Amino acid sequence: MISQILEYVGKFRDVFETLKIDLFLSVVINIIVAIVLFKLTDIFIAKLKSHSKNSDNQSLSGHLIPILEKIVKFLILFFILASFLQSNGYSITSLIAGFGITGLAVGFAAQQTIADFFGTLAIIADKMYKIGDYIKIGEIEGTVEDINLLSTKIRTLDDFLVSIPNNNISGTVITNISKAHKRRINEVFGVTYDTSDEKLQRAKEIINEVCKDNKNIYDNPVIFAETLSASSIDIKLLAYVKTKNYNDFVQIRSDVILEIVKRFRAENIDFAFPSQSIYIEKK
Repeated sequence: MISQILEYVGKFRDVFETLKIDLFLSVVINIIVAIVLFKLTDIFIAKLKSHSKNSDNQSLSGHLIPILEKIVKFLILFFILASFLQSNGYSITSLIAGFGITGLAVGFAAQQTIADFFGTLAIIADKMYKIGDYIKIGEIEGTVEDINLLSTKIRTLDDFLVSIPNNNISGTVITNISKAHKRRINEVFGVTYDTSDEKLQRAKEIINEVCKDNKNIYDNPVIFAETLSASSIDIKLLAYVKTKNYNDFVQIRSDVILEIVKRFRAENIDFAFPSQSIYIEKK
């Protein structure tokens, strides 16, 4: 009987040793520590964002802080993992030496990643855009949704999410449309060649009046006869709109164009359209 009990005790001991309770507890403790440090990081980042929004340098909250948050959390994970390995008999020095042996191969494989990282540093230093800005990079145009250590994610007007490597961005012309203080209306109104001199002058006056009557247009618009095209006399309008929002801008521009068309028609000023005149010589 006693021998059977001892046999059962031995089996239970083997089971506990197999389960490695100490290792399990170590894993749980490290996970708890990581969660606590992540929560503290979130609190710190939230306070940093609040402080930057109240300061003059608001680009910090939308540009640098998200990247700083990712770096801090990565370092937390790295040091917790290193501590866990060290406490369980793994030599960190040996691991680092082992990485050194394969460092050359990894270096070649990670060239693009390293280039993207330095591209991120260039973006941070330049402060050209931040999360929430509407930008144009090459043929891609949209709102910046995320900036991380390797890429920038842009939501296009078609609602596509485009990821661009930061290394590519650092060597490309970037247009930050959100930083425009005002937007420009650049329109041409072509009238027919048989329009009288009086009506040509009146056409310029109508365009000027429409702009002055619109409270969303800055004073002193520029209106001039631009050129004599193939089938029209072109009158050009250059005016600035009191908004940097794209949706508001296109609506204001539409209102201006439609009002000019309405006034032209009311005063019998005809718009030109592409046409050709053919002369047949009689012999």
